[in-house]
Amino acid sequence: MDRREIKSIIEGLLFVWGEPLSIKDICHVLELEEKFLEEVLKEMMEEFDYYRRGIKILRFNDKYQLSTRPEHYQWISKLSQKEDSKSLSAAALETLSIIAYRQPITRNEIEAIRGVRSNKALETLLNKGLIEEKGRLERAGRPIIYGTTDEFLRYFGLESLDELPSLKNFDIENEDIVDLEE
Repeated sequence: MDRREIKSIIEGLLFVWGEPLSIKDICHVLELEEKFLEEVLKEMMEEFDYYRRGIKILRFNDKYQLSTRPEHYQWISKLSQKEDSKSLSAAALETLSIIAYRQPITRNEIEAIRGVRSNKALETLLNKGLIEEKGRLERAGRPIIYGTTDEFLRYFGLESLDELPSLKNFDIENEDIVDLEE
């Protein structure tokens, strides 16, 4: 099988699967080495960008997914206006940012930073798949600890949490939030 055929098969796999597909799954299907397939996928991503195709390949952690180009949103959104695709509230975004920068973190720790209850925001973020329960702490009450998901990375177009902007880049008045960087 030549490189062009491999790219064609990968594109078909990503299209049909719809959800993020791990490099290990692609390796299993094509029976090829991971390092080689990572090179091919990188080439494909560059080609999609170079030719300004209507779709692009997103990479986050060890997963890949086809996506439409963000700059085409105004046209695509006319076809896919879902009722449940409401944007996140300010409280949910604030809660999500705390989790992203401090994970794993408990509800009580989130509420201590925010200064208000976070039950509704956490429920919204869990329902949208942006956060998940990562386990429980081994202390009194065994509180749930939360962290972000691969859906969070996909939603914000990040390959990994390392791509989160540094909090030092923001003018933040609340010193408790600035301390998140420490």
